[in-house]
Amino acid sequence: MNSLIARFNSLFAFTLMVMAALTFLVFLSTVFQQPRVPVSIHVSGISLRQYEDFAGKYDLGSINFSIYVDLGPVFNWNVKQLFLYLAAEYATEKNILNQVVLWDKILQRGENPRINLHNMSPKYLFLDDGNGLKGNQNVSLSLSWNIVPNAGILCLIPASGQKVISLPENYDNLRRC
Repeated sequence: MNSLIARFNSLFAFTLMVMAALTFLVFLSTVFQQPRVPVSIHVSGISLRQYEDFAGKYDLGSINFSIYVDLGPVFNWNVKQLFLYLAAEYATEKNILNQVVLWDKILQRGENPRINLHNMSPKYLFLDDGNGLKGNQNVSLSLSWNIVPNAGILCLIPASGQKVISLPENYDNLRRC
């Protein structure tokens, strides 16, 4: 007959097959549920400076922003965490599409799903690789998130709503000490 090890091997293989099938059903139950929630983005304190290093002169933008979004509908039983980020997108003569991440946050399951930030400064530099920010009239700020599931694929979801801003024509004059 079968030995004890062969029986444990059969039981283990059957258990793994059932667990794989259940994991796939978990993935299927939420793969088509990716709600886009509205976001409110307000911008204040827009300024522009010239940044200089050994390679040349670049535009350095500075903005203050406020964000309100309720991410409660995004969380379901298959969402482990969300990786949120605020990105600025604009076009220049040098590049058709420029994307700069200004702020990010990891939101774990169980945390408050409402993001309510007031008058925040960017976490990362708003730096262009040339002079494409000066006088740019079409810079759009948008919030997006990656869904990190318990089972399944990573999804990139943009929020519904963005803010289009215009950057100044002149640089701010700041003294360096």
